[in-house]
Amino acid sequence: MKHVLITAEELAESLKGQNPPRVLDCRARLGDSAAGHRLWKAGHIPTSQHLDLDRDLAAEPGEGGRHPLPSPHAFVATLQRLGISPTVPVVVLDDMGGQLAAARAWWMLAVWAGHPDVRVLDGGLSAWQEEGGELVLGGEPLPEPSQWRPAFDGSARLDADQVFSGRELKVDARSEERFRGEAEPIDPVAGHIPGAVCRPSAANLTEAGRFKAPETLDAELPRGEAIVAYCGSGVTACHNILAYAIAGRPLPRLYPGSWSEWIRDPSRPVARA
Repeated sequence: MKHVLITAEELAESLKGQNPPRVLDCRARLGDSAAGHRLWKAGHIPTSQHLDLDRDLAAEPGEGGRHPLPSPHAFVATLQRLGISPTVPVVVLDDMGGQLAAARAWWMLAVWAGHPDVRVLDGGLSAWQEEGGELVLGGEPLPEPSQWRPAFDGSARLDADQVFSGRELKVDARSEERFRGEAEPIDPVAGHIPGAVCRPSAANLTEAGRFKAPETLDAELPRGEAIVAYCGSGVTACHNILAYAIAGRPLPRLYPGSWSEWIRDPSRPVARA
């Protein structure tokens, strides 16, 4: 999968073009569901719309974990409300190097829904500001609704039973401490899925918050004949999938429920250390 990143300079130029992208601001804060919209209203890229992690990119937490995927019907309604169609390029961003919600939006749009032109703003909002990009306050008028009804790719994801019985290499995007079970600030059980390897999503970025070069990612990312990406709730796992795309490698499949769903069934094994 090519052309998954866009620089702030490229974005600024594309916004002046004849077919400007739909910019989706995915900023969010775990534990404060209203923070993302509040941050967007306090200063955002002109024309951008807010895409909410909890309301647009996830269903209600429960048996499916903390951020289960919304139903295809619900996500179609979001796409149509935002005027998204295959003929309109899309750029997604956050202020966490893509780790919190922008990569999740990219995966849902490009991989799951099959939109042909979705890019993540490399470096996020900070990169835009470093390039002298303007921020505007308040809201934005919604674009004309679209009628797009994508054909979702169910093979891009797995459920817990498939993960439990499968032989794919499981790649965990959480920190080393959470993976080893030494610390667990969010979920009630610490540890990881047996047989998994740890690739923290933060390791995909340079100290400047940009993605590492494709050849560096290719050398660092775990290898396997088939790979499943997971994390705490199926959000930062998408950052690892995005890193595989940048590296030009086959994309892992996503386990959306991730650790927060896995541990809801006490019969599923837990590994530590």
